[in-house]
Amino acid sequence: MTAVSMTIAGVRIPDSTLAREATEFVRDVSSELLFDHSRRVFLWASLYGDKRMLLYDAELLYIGAMFHDIGLVEGHRSAHERFEIDGANAARRFLESHRLPEEDVMTVWEAIALHTTPEIPAYMQPEVRLVTFGVEYDVPGRHFDELTESQREAVVAAHPRTGFKEGIIAALDAGMRDKPETAFGTTHPDILEETLRDYVRPNFCDIIRNSRFAS
Repeated sequence: MTAVSMTIAGVRIPDSTLAREATEFVRDVSSELLFDHSRRVFLWASLYGDKRMLLYDAELLYIGAMFHDIGLVEGHRSAHERFEIDGANAARRFLESHRLPEEDVMTVWEAIALHTTPEIPAYMQPEVRLVTFGVEYDVPGRHFDELTESQREAVVAAHPRTGFKEGIIAALDAGMRDKPETAFGTTHPDILEETLRDYVRPNFCDIIRNSRFAS
C-alpha cells in the first residue's frame, strides 16, 4: 500500500508504518464488509473525539478500530474465547511485534476487549471510549445525531454500508455460532424475564435493523 496520506470527512487516516501495516493486515484477512466497518468505526470515533475535544492518540485509536472485529475472522478466532478477546489478543501480538510500550498495547487491548461492554469504556482512556463509540454508532446506530449528515455522507461514500445490516449480523453469527457460550454477557435479562411478566428481552438483530442508517 502506497504511503499516501488520506483525509475523509476532515479526518486524517494515520499513515505511519505501523498504521499502514495494520491496514494491510486487516485488508488481507477480513472481508470487505468488516474492513469498511472498521474504517468507519475509526472515522466516527475520531469525529466524535474531535467534537468533544478529547485528547487521544490517533494511531492507537486506529489500531483499536481496525482490529476490533478480527476475532470474528477464521484463522484468528479461538475455540473458547470471546471474539472480542481474540481480536484484542491479535492486536497485542501485532503491537508487540512492533515493540510498542506495554501501556500502549494494553490501551488497545482494552479498547477491543471492551467494545461490546456497555458503559464501562466511558470511564476509561479516550481511545477505549472512542472505539466503543464508533462501534455503537456504526452497528446499532446509537448517538446518531452526535455527528452531522454531511459527515455521515462523507464517511459512507468512502466506506459504503452496502448490505451492512444483514452482513454484520451474519459475520457476528459466523464468529460465535461454534462457541455460543462466549456470547453470555450478564444475568440481568434472566432476572427481568423471571420477575417482570411483560418483559421482552431486547433483540440485538432488531436494534441493528432499526438503526437510522439506510443499509
